[in-house]
Amino acid sequence: MKFDNAHLITAMVTPFDDQQHLDFDRLAHLIDHLLSHHTTGILVGGTTGEGPTLSTTEKLALYRETARLVAGRVPIIANTGSNNTAATIDFTRQVSQIAGIDAALVVVPPYNKPDQAGMIAHFTAIADLGGLPIIIYNIPGRVVVKMAVETIAKLAQHPDIIGIKQCTSTDELAAVIDQTPADFLVYTGEDAQTLTAQAYGAHGVISVASHLYGDAMSTIQTKLSQGDARTAGQLQRQLLPKMAALFSSPSPAPVKAALNQQRILVGDPRLPILPLTTAQQQTLLAALQ
Repeated sequence: MKFDNAHLITAMVTPFDDQQHLDFDRLAHLIDHLLSHHTTGILVGGTTGEGPTLSTTEKLALYRETARLVAGRVPIIANTGSNNTAATIDFTRQVSQIAGIDAALVVVPPYNKPDQAGMIAHFTAIADLGGLPIIIYNIPGRVVVKMAVETIAKLAQHPDIIGIKQCTSTDELAAVIDQTPADFLVYTGEDAQTLTAQAYGAHGVISVASHLYGDAMSTIQTKLSQGDARTAGQLQRQLLPKMAALFSSPSPAPVKAALNQQRILVGDPRLPILPLTTAQQQTLLAALQ
């Protein structure tokens, strides 16, 4: 399976030039950086990738170029989700025609506030008609409603719903792992849960911090798999304040600022997310160092 070794997936930022247009030269540099620092999968056009401020034309161009640059070295997940089921099906079908895209990330519909039956119908329709394997994105902090563990377990029986990016408590993460098939890909979307998620039996983490700390996060996963929980725990504790600092302002402003400071140029975020002020940058870089 394409995701067998994809334990550290980076939710990649979208590089812009100084006029805030897509910059594919910067994208190539960023992808090379990520793959040289233990990223084993890429999520493109998600929350960190500023998907809500990308046009459909921009998304398709970004996904095609990401697939071309990655060239099959790691699996790619493309964000196709929205709160419009029919539009999500149509866009997922378009993305399914791009060679090298391995799955679609589809978020629990924001704003509409569907109930659990509505969520089941939404994801089932997209999995039936979208043409790509689906990874559910359950992030109640952004979409208001939360997909229940029982709903996830039911959807996990669908052959084309292959996994979930789960952004809830560790207790609920454990329940999802326990109640879904062994081959269902459970990822935490919380960097701070990297160690706990793996200990519980999750497949891995879909991460923001791996833009900067991919080597250390990969070592955490390796050490824990080798039975060296002490070293893994020590590394996770060292990273926790740095992970928190990357969300000290609305994401992806902090991680973009940190990458730019390291000369991995990705530009500023688009409105409504503001770039960090000089004072915020100084505070961030002090925390990361």
